[in-house]
Amino acid sequence: MEQANTDSTALKNSSRSFKDYLLISARGFCMGAADVVPGVSGGTMAFVLGIYDELIGAIHSINGTFIRHVLGLRLREALAQVPWQFLLALMAGIVAAIFLLARPLKHALETHPSLVFAFFFGLVLASVLVVRKRVTRWTPTRIGLLGAAALGAFVLVGLAPTKTPNDPLFLFLSGAVAICAMILPGISGSFILVLLGKYEQVIGAVAQLDIVTLVIFAAGCVVGLLS
Repeated sequence: MEQANTDSTALKNSSRSFKDYLLISARGFCMGAADVVPGVSGGTMAFVLGIYDELIGAIHSINGTFIRHVLGLRLREALAQVPWQFLLALMAGIVAAIFLLARPLKHALETHPSLVFAFFFGLVLASVLVVRKRVTRWTPTRIGLLGAAALGAFVLVGLAPTKTPNDPLFLFLSGAVAICAMILPGISGSFILVLLGKYEQVIGAVAQLDIVTLVIFAAGCVVGLLS
């Protein structure tokens, strides 16, 4: 089964043109822009743009076998197992959006918050239509899960930011927690950072190119994503 998935992934990526990868980068740019704004999930954007399933599959392919190949310096086998072209194109767009938009979006949130959140709220509403199509039949269990999720989201957004330590370990843990939220539709990783008291620090590090802070946070993101 694993070999079949690998062959299918390789075939899909080999059939893509340079233009296709540019479009994937553009989708990544939209995801990165969403991740910068507290309250909007990059996973939601991935859903709206139709790449969520492929993204989850690509992340899932980075498993123990891949890590063993990398540690054994068998890079060709490692790259053959994952859709690295897709991930590279997507990450290029995400990173570009974060570094290009972090400062202007932060300024826009401070000066015109209603307009910014109105725009992204429209994207969230659009995502509802996309997710709705995945539910083929409503059952009592699914309705109950919908209500529980809505209640959980309501409680989450009502939480107040807390004072947290400024040591590197907590920043690492914050990255691990936030990245999990960033890939889940409906949960904002940036908002999780706000609750953890680390949003201003991370956005400031991006704007000022604080490499040490960014490396620690990125390491936490990698660990959280893979685990």
